[in-house]
Amino acid sequence: MNLKTPLLVQQSGVIPYRIRDRQIEVMLITSSTGKRWVIPKGLIEPDMTSEDSAAKEAWEEAGLLGKVFSDSIGTYEYYKSSYTCCQVEVFLLQVQTVLENWPEASKRKRQWISIPKAIRRVDEPELKLILGNLPNRL
Repeated sequence: MNLKTPLLVQQSGVIPYRIRDRQIEVMLITSSTGKRWVIPKGLIEPDMTSEDSAAKEAWEEAGLLGKVFSDSIGTYEYYKSSYTCCQVEVFLLQVQTVLENWPEASKRKRQWISIPKAIRRVDEPELKLILGNLPNRL
């Protein structure tokens, strides 16, 4: 029997947020396949910090610019395939600009939603917990 050891890939991502009518809203985007709702995330660029890399993903995948807070708010894991496990370090992104055109606009949808709705939409249990903790961090 040939069991492969999962490859662990380090990524960073952001939970983009804004305050509207005294309510916290977060932005979720569709995965590249369009089948799931996720946060902007990706591989950590070799010449960048985790926060800067996460900010770059927010721009590429969601067209968002803003302030990334330097303290990580948690990590979660997901499987990209049966032998690739991705560990995502998550940061908060206070959104200042929502661009109309961005690099991956043609392959992703994006939506501002409430935290409870975001928790229902994402698949990863640890990401649900991170989202649920958000009101205590802002």
